[in-house]
Amino acid sequence: MIRLAAIAVIGILSATGMAHGLMAQPAASVDADSRTGSDSWRGPAYLRGSETSDAKGQVAGDAEVTKAVDGHFWADGQVYGRRVRFLVDTGATTVTLTGDDAKRLGLDLASLSFDIPVHTAHGEGRAARVHLAALSVGSARVEDVDAMVVRQGLSTSLLGMSYLGRLSRFEATPEALILHP
Repeated sequence: MIRLAAIAVIGILSATGMAHGLMAQPAASVDADSRTGSDSWRGPAYLRGSETSDAKGQVAGDAEVTKAVDGHFWADGQVYGRRVRFLVDTGATTVTLTGDDAKRLGLDLASLSFDIPVHTAHGEGRAARVHLAALSVGSARVEDVDAMVVRQGLSTSLLGMSYLGRLSRFEATPEALILHP
C-alpha cells in the first residue's frame, strides 16, 4: 500500500517538476536544539559509523540502518530536533511526511498549500511542498531538503530520494543500509 502511494507521488512530482517550494519553519514552541523528542520508537535504530567534523564544526559521518524483521529499512531521523520514524523508500522522489509527523515537527498545516494531488492506499489525497532546513539519520546530515506533507492517507513518513540522493552514496547489504554523507 505504501508502495502505491510512493509511485503516485513520483508520477505527480515528475509531472509538476518539484522545485524548491515553501520554506516550512517550525512553530515557536519547537525546540530546534533538542536532541530527543518525546516519542519513543520501537524497532531497529541506526548504528553510527565513523564521524568527522565538517566546515561548520558539525559532526558528519556514516550511519547504518539495520533491516527490520518485516524486511524494510526503518530509519529514525531528526528534523528540527524532533525524531521522525521513516520508511526508507528509494522509489519515492521526495521525503514525504505524514500530517501527524508534520504537526509534531511544528509545521502549521493551515498555512500550507495542499495543491498536489496524490493517490495513497487510502484513496485520493492532496500534498503540500515544504522545505526542511536539515534532516539527519544518525550522523548522515543533509541540509535544505525538499519534502512534501500528505495531510491524510499516508500511514508512515517516507525517506525518499530528495534526502538519499544528496548523500555521497548509500549502499545496501543483506542486513543493513549504509548512508555516507
